[in-house]
Amino acid sequence: MLSIFKNSYTWLVKTYNEFPRQFWVVVGTSFIDGVGNTMVFPFFALYITQKFDVGMTTAGLLLGTFSVGGLFGGAIGGAFADRFGRKTPILFGLVLSAISNVLLGTANSLSIMFVIAAVGGLIGSVAGPAHGAMIADILPEEKRPEGFGILRVVGNLTWIIGPTIAGFLASISYLTLFLTDAALSCVVAIIVYYFIKETRPEKPAGHQEQTMTQTMAGYGRVLRDFPFIAFTLCSILMGIVYLQMYSSLSVYLRDNHGINEQSYGLLMSTSAITVIFFQFWMTRQIKTRPPFLMMALGATFYAIGFALFGFVAGMALFAFSIFIVTIGEMIVVPTSQTIMAGFAPPEFRGRYMAVGSLAWILPAVFGPSLAGLILDNYDPNLLWYISGILTAITVAGFYIMHVRLGANQQFAPSAKTAPATD
Repeated sequence: MLSIFKNSYTWLVKTYNEFPRQFWVVVGTSFIDGVGNTMVFPFFALYITQKFDVGMTTAGLLLGTFSVGGLFGGAIGGAFADRFGRKTPILFGLVLSAISNVLLGTANSLSIMFVIAAVGGLIGSVAGPAHGAMIADILPEEKRPEGFGILRVVGNLTWIIGPTIAGFLASISYLTLFLTDAALSCVVAIIVYYFIKETRPEKPAGHQEQTMTQTMAGYGRVLRDFPFIAFTLCSILMGIVYLQMYSSLSVYLRDNHGINEQSYGLLMSTSAITVIFFQFWMTRQIKTRPPFLMMALGATFYAIGFALFGFVAGMALFAFSIFIVTIGEMIVVPTSQTIMAGFAPPEFRGRYMAVGSLAWILPAVFGPSLAGLILDNYDPNLLWYISGILTAITVAGFYIMHVRLGANQQFAPSAKTAPATD
């Protein structure tokens, strides 16, 4: 037993030393902010359907309203990250997100909730592209797959802590969930302000700084990068399916299988525990393999796992389905982040990350409401049959990209290890 602890400690020290300190500070802030997010997000559909006595269709429209605002917030945030640096939009997003959480928890009108959702989605998405660009700035290319994998582990650790705390607080008052998330956002903002340095690459000598209008116009170049847009479109289709695990699945399990909030939180912990134990190992396996091929493999696990929801019943089999999906998630998430960074020139990194974030934003706009239409009007299992078909289409798309883009140098897999630098 002592040798196991000794080996684990040695491995942790080695891993820590392989990455710069700035990266670990970002990891720490991601953990704190993630705890707050996982306390609110997976329970939001339950909160809306219970408080306002509406169906999943209405809850889906409200979730979609967040993401409509996020479309604009992400575009603004990406341009800000390239024009003014990464740190400012991150701070801006954290502080204003805290305010919007307080308003969401205290609003008593559904129409007011829609207004807050639109504004909150806008300001909450400003920080996303800057955060992704900051990680790409800090880490050398060969360390990015492992770096994004570490962020996945930390993110899933929050899925054990956040929902567990949320299940207790929700039994007292849903308002406490929103207030706690707001408080944690403020804590993260303080840490970012005092302990994280600006990471935007230095401009070359003689470089003429662009105006904000010119920076926004730079999105034209991103949109003309057709291979990148093809990758983003496939990711959007896959994201529509993946997002169901955190939106409509909770309502589906409650209404069709009698699984309550606490049991749903336990199922989500199944996914989190899987990532915590296996993400490091998985990342080290996939980083030496063709990334687009790995995307196709991950999407295959998605297709199987989500389709199974329509065929099985009982906590054990639902947990198994989530386990299958999580295997795909461990492959897809760090790989997709690495691919996006590979597409992006350093001076366009924020804007590429903003367009790439559409893979999450657009599914959040349309996915929950479309799922609500199926759950409220048709055989609920149809949602999962369609999910399996959609992800099967993305498998083909990613494989075609592997054939056409896999030989490009920026997507070449690498197992090299670079020393950590501050």
